[in-house]
Amino acid sequence: MNVRQLVMQAVQLGLIITSALMIWKSLMLVTGSESPVVVVLSGSMEPGFYRGDILFLNMGKNPIRAGEIVVFNLDGRDIPIVHRVIKVHEKTGVDEVKILTKGDNNYSDDRGLYPRGQDWLNRDHIMGRAIGILPQVGMVTILMNDYPQLKFALIGLLGLLVMTNKES
Repeated sequence: MNVRQLVMQAVQLGLIITSALMIWKSLMLVTGSESPVVVVLSGSMEPGFYRGDILFLNMGKNPIRAGEIVVFNLDGRDIPIVHRVIKVHEKTGVDEVKILTKGDNNYSDDRGLYPRGQDWLNRDHIMGRAIGILPQVGMVTILMNDYPQLKFALIGLLGLLVMTNKES
C-alpha cells in the first residue's frame, strides 16, 4: 500500500465521521431536541417500550400533557430517563410548568429519582417527546456499554475495513 492510498483511506474515514456528525446536528435542528435519538436502557416502561428500543424524539412548541412519553435529564445524572408524564401543573399568565413522571412498569412516581428537595420537573429538564420507535435495534449500544471490549473491537474492525478497502 502506497502513501497516496493510505492518505485517501484516512480521508474517507474522516468523511464518514464528519458525515455522521453533520447528520446528528441536522437532526438536532429539525427536532428541536438536544438528543433526537435515545436508547431505552431499563425495563421501567415495559410493556410499551423494552430495553434496547430506539426512540425518536421531537421537542416541539406544544405544551406537555399528561400521558405523553418524555425523555428527561436530571441535574447530577448523565443518563436520560424515558418515562410517562402523569401530572402537569401550569400557572396561568406565567410560562411555568411543573411536570411529574412515572415509569409504566414502576409502582410509584419518579419523585424518588429527582434530586433531594425537587418534587417536579420543569420544561428545562425535558429533552423531547417520543414520536417513533425502532424496536430492539439499540441492543448493540447496550452491549457496547456493558462490554467495552466489544466497542473497541468493533471500532477497530470498522477502521481496519476502511483502511484495507481497495480503491479500483
